[in-house]
Formats: sequence, C-alpha cells, structure tokens
Amino acid sequence: MTEVSRKDVLEAADRIVGEVKRTPLVKARIHKQDVWLKCECLQTGGSFKLRGATNRLLQLDDEERRRGVVAFSSGNHARGVAIAAQRLGIPATIVMPSDAPGVKVAGTRAEGAQIVFYDRRTEDRAAIAAELAAATGATVVPSFDDAMIIAGQGTAGLEIFDQLAGTGAPPPSRIVVPTGGGGLASGIALACPDAAIVCVEPEGWDDMRHSLELGEIVPVANDAPPTLCDALQTLRVSPITFGILTARGVTAMAVSEQEVADAVRFAWTEHQLVVEPGGAIALAALLAGKVEFGEGTVAVLSGGNIDPALHARMVGEDQAVDAR
Repeated sequence: MTEVSRKDVLEAADRIVGEVKRTPLVKARIHKQDVWLKCECLQTGGSFKLRGATNRLLQLDDEERRRGVVAFSSGNHARGVAIAAQRLGIPATIVMPSDAPGVKVAGTRAEGAQIVFYDRRTEDRAAIAAELAAATGATVVPSFDDAMIIAGQGTAGLEIFDQLAGTGAPPPSRIVVPTGGGGLASGIALACPDAAIVCVEPEGWDDMRHSLELGEIVPVANDAPPTLCDALQTLRVSPITFGILTARGVTAMAVSEQEVADAVRFAWTEHQLVVEPGGAIALAALLAGKVEFGEGTVAVLSGGNIDPALHARMVGEDQAVDAR
C-alpha cells in the first residue's frame, strides 16, 4: 500500500491554496441537537473532487503535463480533473459511464475534457483508462486509489477543524462522510485523527461497510440494486483507502433511497442547499437516527451536481421532513 500521512494532507493544503474554495460550515438542527454541515456541494465544480485533482495535477512535471491525463469517473471526479487540467493547460480525457447524469457529462465537457463512454455493468473503466494512457503517454489520475488524491481530499477535514475553532466550538468529535471508494473519508481520517469517522453508503453498495466488518476487501455484489447515488457506485474499494480506514477503526453503515431523498429535501427546505443524492447520504444517516451524535458532529455534503428536474421532483414530494 502506498503510504499517505497527515503531513501529506498539510502539504496539500499549502499547495492548493487559492485553487479551491474554503467551503462554508453551516450549523443545522437535527433531532433537537446542533450539528454542522460541511458544504462541499458549494465547491467549484460542485463537489470536493477538485481538491484531490488539483493536488495531484500540480505535481506533474512539464513533460507529464504535455502528455495529458486520463481519469475515470461517473461525474464529480471527472469534472474536478477537467477543471484542474484546464487551469493548468493539460489535455484531459475522462472515461465516464454511459448512464452518467447529463448534468455531470455536460459540466465535464464544458471544462474542455474529451469524454469516452463505457458500460459500467460490462466494461472495466480502469482498463479502458490504462489503454488510453498507454497509447498516448498520459498519466492516469484515479478517483481515490492515489496517495495525493487522498491527501487533497483531506484538506476538507483541515478546514472543518479550523472553522469549528473559529466559532469557539470544540474540535470535531464525529465526522460523517459519504463513501464510494473512500478517498474523502480516508483523507478526513488523516486530517482529523481525534475525530470518530463514520462512512455512509447506499444500501446494496455498502462494500466498505462489509469490508471493514470482515477485515478484507469485499466487492459490491453483481446484483446490486439501482441507486440515485451515482457518485457512490464504486464496485471495489482500494487497499490504500481500506488500509487507512481500518487502521483508524472507522465504522460504516448503509441508508435507503428514501432516507437519501429525505436528506436532499431537508438540505433544500431548511438551508436552501442543492445537494445530490450521493452528497446527501451522510446527512441522511443523521436524519434517520442511524448515527449517534452530539456536540461536534459534522456531516459532509460532498456534492451538488444533480439534474434540476430530478431535484425539483425530490424536494417537491409531499412527505415533508422535520427532524428539528
């Protein structure tokens, strides 16, 4: 496993300063308790992914930049890499699933990236990216299986720590994190070593939960159900993220599609925040009462790239959520 440490996260924060937004930390009231929402849905590109992508691409040498980069993603990492690449003048090719949300495809294409589509059920995106890189000499930029990507994502955790201190509140005691491949959770676990980390995944796609419970990496089942959380449809976690989260004694859980929908609605009706399903899943766990929480609890809202029509349907449903 490639080593990555808190020192790498601190260095990433210095490296990307001015390249990513310091996203707001918003107080929310849930089940008569105060919690905090880290609004990465308001990050440039609509998700936390710009942090890791920027940290990784800034470390390419001139020749590597000339040859370009290849990434594979359902959308948020795709756009993060595309934005970072465009800023640095680096050609970018993104391997995206053919069923990726249109808003994510359009956003990635608007940043100047070339898109290659694949079938997520029958084709191997990593293999396709590797073939493209071999043919062009480009550098593959994984979405989570990379030490510098993880370090970059961890800068969100450093911000949480600093922002709580700025309000006079205690340090974060528990940080609840949307989890696909585990890059964000791993980075935050390194950045905030004294906080309990809770990973949250969609039901049927909770391979990190099964892996942590069994002590070995377990892939998602072939018959995994459809989910609105397209950003979290990772088929298998990596040794590097699994190793970091195992060492930290991280716990994980799954929530239902209805619980995710309730969280998307709560974020909008209570805080006027547009959050995509995968980005709302940590909030969903709090609203559903699946996480024990109290003072110093933070839920990361990891992304806001949702089709406007889908968002309108989700927030307009009759079942209002009142968890205050």
